Amino acid sequence: MLENLTERLSRIVKTIRGEARLTEANIQGALREVRMALLEADVALPVVKTFIERVREAALGTGVAGSLTPGQALVGVVHRELTALMGGEGAALDLAVTPPAVVLLAGLQGSGKTTTAAKLAKMLMKERKKPLLVSCDVYRPAAIEQLRTLADQIGADFFPSDAGQKPMAIALAALDHARKHYHDVLLVDTAGRLAIDVTMMQEITDLHAGLKPVETLFVVDSMQGQDSVRVAKAFGDALPLTGIVLTKLDGDARGGAALSVRQVTGKPIKFAGVSEKPDGLELFHPERMASRILGMGDVLSLVEEARKTVDVDEAKKFAEKLKKGRGFDLEDFRQQIGQMRKMGGMSALVDKLPAQLAQGLQSSQMDEKQLRRVEGIINSMTPLERMRPEILKASRKRRIAAGAGVPVQEVNRLLNQFEQMSEMMKRMQKSGLAKMMRGMKGFMPGMR
Repeated sequence: MLENLTERLSRIVKTIRGEARLTEANIQGALREVRMALLEADVALPVVKTFIERVREAALGTGVAGSLTPGQALVGVVHRELTALMGGEGAALDLAVTPPAVVLLAGLQGSGKTTTAAKLAKMLMKERKKPLLVSCDVYRPAAIEQLRTLADQIGADFFPSDAGQKPMAIALAALDHARKHYHDVLLVDTAGRLAIDVTMMQEITDLHAGLKPVETLFVVDSMQGQDSVRVAKAFGDALPLTGIVLTKLDGDARGGAALSVRQVTGKPIKFAGVSEKPDGLELFHPERMASRILGMGDVLSLVEEARKTVDVDEAKKFAEKLKKGRGFDLEDFRQQIGQMRKMGGMSALVDKLPAQLAQGLQSSQMDEKQLRRVEGIINSMTPLERMRPEILKASRKRRIAAGAGVPVQEVNRLLNQFEQMSEMMKRMQKSGLAKMMRGMKGFMPGMR
């Protein structure tokens, strides 16, 4: 996610060196790099101009602390301004009303409204709330069926509708049903089009007037770039939006929408879609996103995810083993892969790590299919082979490959990946993640 933007902005640190104060002269080249990075990321031009001016004003005259380089000092300024650009701290849904609280989802077709409705329902169920899902998209019958299927998958209640009904009639009937069956929240998925048109905007305006939702969320595909700004403005003019949901952030290499939509609508980005899975929706944290854009990673989100998914007892055993100086073996590797899969796979982990650590893992990134294959190969080994991978010679490799149903080359590839992981574990043991984080504290706000 956002790798092109991250790559360009990471050059700032190397651009200016050795001066005790940031001046117009020594930040000029770095600001040009920032401007080009934002434009390449498809951030709207007016937003870029405003942002660069704010960074220049904030940076000029800033002193450089002894522990920092001028480049790091400027990155600190850029980090603060990026955070401000994307809004204050992300806020959850405001559901402090007499139930059922109505949440209306608006956006173009293909923006991810239907899957977002289901993800929000899943999130609310974790908070011990009882949501009801309903689709008012009578123009695309597949949308109704899709929401029904998603509701079944997550175990949420679904209010049936069909293409022969009027959207307003569906919405009011669902609201009445939610009241009578003691639902806390009614999540309303609305119709979208491939482009903005008068009929669609009038329909959703009428739905808003009839339902009086407590939250009206604009769902936007983060890969739309510049086009998302025009769409956001149109919806913002037609509806009193309360927040924004950015979808498909996991597939966005540019990230322009995240930096533009908030500025154009003036509304907070509340959630970010980070995967297609039912729980692939996160609260949006501007400061954490700014850290990820600047290659600092998002260790806080990684820790939160780990708390939810990692087996604490297994993690303690593993940490104790490393502490005692016993080596990292293939049995440990298999267990780490299992934990990784629970957290969304290697790509999700790398995406949140600081650049210094992520670079060491990039070459070993594996998708879900590859992770399963790796587990199969390790399962075909004997306990001794997992403990002492150095004994794996040609004959043993052929036996393991046959047992796992893969070519011998796959076994060799696994052993290479294991070596890379072992090296990374040794480096982390020697220098420690804490030491690396201390090195970044000068330009990571809130770090001590």
